[in-house]
Amino acid sequence: MKTAAVRKAFLDYFNQHGHEVVPSSSLVPADDPTLLFTNAGMNQFKDTFLGREKRAYVRATSSQRCVRAGGKHNDLENVGYTARHHTFFEMLGNFSFGDYFKKEAIRFAWEFLTSESWMNIPKDKLYVTVYATDDEAFDVWTNDMGVPAERVIRIGDNKGAQYASDNFWQMGDTGPCGPCTEIFYDHGPDIEGGLPGTPEEDGDRYIEIWNVVFMQFNRTANGEMQPLPKPSVDTGMGLERIAAVMQEVHSNYEIDLFQDLLQKASSVLGGVATTEASLRVIADHIRSCSFLITDGVMPSNEGRGNVLRRIIRRAVRHGNKLGAQGAFFHKLVAHLVDIMGEAYPELAKAQSQVERVLLQEEEQFAKTLDKGLALLEQDIKALSGTVIPGETVFTLYDTYGFPVDLTNDIARERGLTLDQEGYEKAMEAQRERARASSKFGVDYNENLVIEGETAFTGYDHLEAAQTIRSVFVEGKPSAANAGQEAVVVLSETPFYAESGGQVGDRGVLRWDGGEFEVTDTQKEGSNHLHIGRVVSGSLSEGQQVVAVVDQAKRKATALNHSATHLIHAALRKVLGEHVEQKGSQVNEERLRFDFSHFEAVTPDQLKEVERMVNQHIRANTAIQTDITDMDSAREKGAMALFGEKYGDSVRVLSMGVDAFSVELCGGTHAKRTGDIGSIVITSESGVAAGVRRIEALTGAAAEEWVAEGECQLKEVASLVKGSRDNLTEKVKGVLDKNRALEKELEQLKAKLASSAGNDLAGQAIDVQNIKVLAANLEGADRKTLMDTADQLKNKLGTAVVLLASDEGGKVTLVASVTKDISGKLKAGDLMKQAAAIVGGKGGGRPDMAQGGGSDVDKIQDALDMVKSWVEGQL
Repeated sequence: MKTAAVRKAFLDYFNQHGHEVVPSSSLVPADDPTLLFTNAGMNQFKDTFLGREKRAYVRATSSQRCVRAGGKHNDLENVGYTARHHTFFEMLGNFSFGDYFKKEAIRFAWEFLTSESWMNIPKDKLYVTVYATDDEAFDVWTNDMGVPAERVIRIGDNKGAQYASDNFWQMGDTGPCGPCTEIFYDHGPDIEGGLPGTPEEDGDRYIEIWNVVFMQFNRTANGEMQPLPKPSVDTGMGLERIAAVMQEVHSNYEIDLFQDLLQKASSVLGGVATTEASLRVIADHIRSCSFLITDGVMPSNEGRGNVLRRIIRRAVRHGNKLGAQGAFFHKLVAHLVDIMGEAYPELAKAQSQVERVLLQEEEQFAKTLDKGLALLEQDIKALSGTVIPGETVFTLYDTYGFPVDLTNDIARERGLTLDQEGYEKAMEAQRERARASSKFGVDYNENLVIEGETAFTGYDHLEAAQTIRSVFVEGKPSAANAGQEAVVVLSETPFYAESGGQVGDRGVLRWDGGEFEVTDTQKEGSNHLHIGRVVSGSLSEGQQVVAVVDQAKRKATALNHSATHLIHAALRKVLGEHVEQKGSQVNEERLRFDFSHFEAVTPDQLKEVERMVNQHIRANTAIQTDITDMDSAREKGAMALFGEKYGDSVRVLSMGVDAFSVELCGGTHAKRTGDIGSIVITSESGVAAGVRRIEALTGAAAEEWVAEGECQLKEVASLVKGSRDNLTEKVKGVLDKNRALEKELEQLKAKLASSAGNDLAGQAIDVQNIKVLAANLEGADRKTLMDTADQLKNKLGTAVVLLASDEGGKVTLVASVTKDISGKLKAGDLMKQAAAIVGGKGGGRPDMAQGGGSDVDKIQDALDMVKSWVEGQL
């Protein structure tokens, strides 16, 4: 059975059993600071399991793409050398949100794996583990499923603490947790390894293929295990592992998907053997790199981008080991699209973008390797022994991305070794810094515990009488008095909570005898948090208030938000469909829009984007809002914003002539495009590799910006005695005249240097047949001093010259020595001494050096020491 068929069968099976098929979420977790990358199928359902989010279904199934190559879960160094480690893999999962529990979950897993209608795996090839005290799961397996008791293995607390077990799962140190049951496949006696729970369990004979987690408890910070009101189920089965079982192979790299990739990689690299470990690295890494870029991650020197860059460089390095000539890695993207593009259309859509990013990184890494080799050569020359220090190896790897195995290869060729212990020590220090700065230890119980949800009524109304559901002071439920800062939760609210780049609303809550100033509105789960300060009176739960949104700020913000939609659509028209939103910030004053693009947008392109947007603004078409399901939204061509989470019902915003822009968006917007007034782009810049930023103004702010620019143009025109019509010509004339004057000045300085050389040459003294001259040229710049020194050397023959000047209270020094004596009298050495006297520093070549200082009163002292310095050197 092909890998694609296994994926489809799994989703079909659970869909037939009432599960909603949910698309894979992004590899960049939305609103989850605890994760570097999506690393399990349950990640996108975390808020649902925690009770913060409600969905229209209580059963779900998915094939979730995952990456484990950084942070807490990091398999990078093992990839290519084991049968089952990957940086990228697909996790098949089925989930119950308070619906079915142990009995049904176990039955689903067993039926899918063993029934003739589905996988038809022989039952005697499967073993099961349960948590030691989970008698309920044990009974389901043995009594209901008929698995012999000797094939159901109890695993206790085998990781050094209570509930620390291979068969006890927890989301974090606190939060949902519970026992799990795992299903293992026996690859046969010809493979080394023992059953789970035995000393030989790390072998490859018995491989876990399915894990069923029973979310049964909530673990508090003090370790208390509180039963969850709605026990849930989270399962995971690695697609690559089950495909290996179905294709009767032992290694994941032997399944059809990887064999196709290995064959292509082999072809690109000139026909190397597909069994090469380095080729397996390349085949694995092309998947993680391509999908990370597809999901908006760009190579960089920090965070997720740094992990991506290291994966790319690891793949390229392994290609180099196999004899790659030039860039090759990006050539594998098209073949990956052929294999996985049907299951993941977003990959096919991003193909050209992925290829471009990878090619650029390959070319940049080639330069990095050259730089690393040069630095390594320097360090090798400076060695006093035969061991390259660990710090050197670490610096080459960490700072320059220079692979450790390459450093080791070069060392071996030179008869050298690496200080592996020192390198590991430096690496561990870095890991400690990373762990200290990570947020993986989040306490899920520290968040405000708020039942229910806040209904948002602010699309149509900016003022409403409401009831206060909760008041929090310093994170705890409490009444709030005048002067206190607080968080207020209403049953319904017209206040928009910050989301999708749009800032939260501001305004006031009023009641008889009091007022609460709302300075920001944020979201916590399904609730809106009104953050601010009690201006007067007191505020408590159950109180009636009138919520009033700052209308002027909301309107200006909405206009800017609508403008970002039009800008996004225009950029895609002008630059290409690879353009996708990478972030935005919209407030009442301006808008900022980040988007994927690999080069600066030209002035003509910006002008065209601006023209196109203003054309749709002038058309003054109504902005249409439709509430629909996700599938219908996709049929309309709606674009989903990067990193955003969407519910079952979505708002589709269509604006412009012939639906010029169609996007999913929960923000607030203008009623008609004409309300925006106009738009002016004020800047375009790069913010990260492959990410550009546009800043713009709309409406009155745009008019003011243009008016200010017009005033400045008139002022400049007046200064050059011109007008708007001939301003460019006038400014060009001024610049041409200025350049001519600068050239004339340079010529005059050259003549001055020549004249000064003639005048000063006679002041030179003779020291053992060497002409020595030290002089102060008042007001001369550095170039004049250097030209004069050259003139003097030409006239004096064998000579040592030191020239100084006072340029606006700073000392400038130039030392020069004729080449015939620069072997024993070095200009750089002379400069160091002279510069030190005037409170500065300097240096240079043996025949010419420059320097300076801050103590102009010591210039003569510096000049006076030249004669004695020369005598001391001879």
